[in-house]
Amino acid sequence: MAKKLVLWPVYFDASRSREQGRRVPARLAVTPVSAEDLLKAARAAGYEAELDSEAKHPATWFESSGRVFVTADEPKTVVIRRVAEQLKKMKLAPSKASRILP
Repeated sequence: MAKKLVLWPVYFDASRSREQGRRVPARLAVTPVSAEDLLKAARAAGYEAELDSEAKHPATWFESSGRVFVTADEPKTVVIRRVAEQLKKMKLAPSKASRILP
């Protein structure tokens, strides 16, 4: 049975500690992380995902970070890791716009 999970950008933010809400290992964390990036990574990982760009994480209610709802059959920890791996790939891949052509 699929359930909706909430993913916050803070879960993947390399500039945050575990105590501050990061939920992935430091080697999988990236910075900066936007909710839009998270949405793309969740879809790339094969999940059905939707964006709530106005949401504020309860611990940082003064920042409008957004959140992503992911529909999955797997445990949240598995979903977070798969999305983190995709996010890392996206951040490491050079963008086509930044290449200098000869």
